[in-house]
Amino acid sequence: MVLYIGVIVVADRPKILVVEDEENLARLLELELSEEGYDVVVALDGINGLSAAREHSPDLVLLDVMLPGISGLEVAARLRKSSNIPIIMLTARAESEDQVKGLDAGADDYVVKPFSIEVLLAKIRAQLRRTRPGAEGPIRYADLVLNPQTREAWRGTKRLDLSAREFDLLELFMRHPGRVWGRMEIEERVWGEYGESNVVDVYVGRLRRKLEEAGSGRLLYTVRGAGYALRERL
Repeated sequence: MVLYIGVIVVADRPKILVVEDEENLARLLELELSEEGYDVVVALDGINGLSAAREHSPDLVLLDVMLPGISGLEVAARLRKSSNIPIIMLTARAESEDQVKGLDAGADDYVVKPFSIEVLLAKIRAQLRRTRPGAEGPIRYADLVLNPQTREAWRGTKRLDLSAREFDLLELFMRHPGRVWGRMEIEERVWGEYGESNVVDVYVGRLRRKLEEAGSGRLLYTVRGAGYALRERL
């Protein structure tokens, strides 16, 4: 049985080690994190998690508390003896006592299962900003430039005046150019929940208008029956 797998590394992309014995969840995290631009290594138990940490030198560890062999708490304690790598614990128990144990073992933060992927991604970004300040440069597509660090965006030489939600929406599209996003997916990603409303349509309309006012040519398209996509032509 394969107990950990390294993913092809691209220079300057943060590398995340996922130590999780529930394989379906581990693979889901691998997929989600890869789509967000991270290099991902997966380990399915504590011993192999420690080996993967030594071999791959990740920038952050997602660590399940309940692991076969040695527990996530022990893994965290061993990692902390030799490294200040950020550790986010994944736990099925919401009791404060268990969370305190994780923090005392060396974890920097925790997420209680079941969790929102958006909450987890936000916690990952927060930890990486602390340990890799300025590591993530601007995101570029066509004549668009978006800086996640300063939360500024431009089309050509014109700065875009975006609300917080519009910025998050544009960031989602620019991280995945060409991909068609359904309304439910967008609402879950940007708002963290899905509700029966036209909020996505309203915000996409506002963002499209601002993009077209700042430059010539459409970049944000409606794909009939499917959703929306950022691309240079439909």
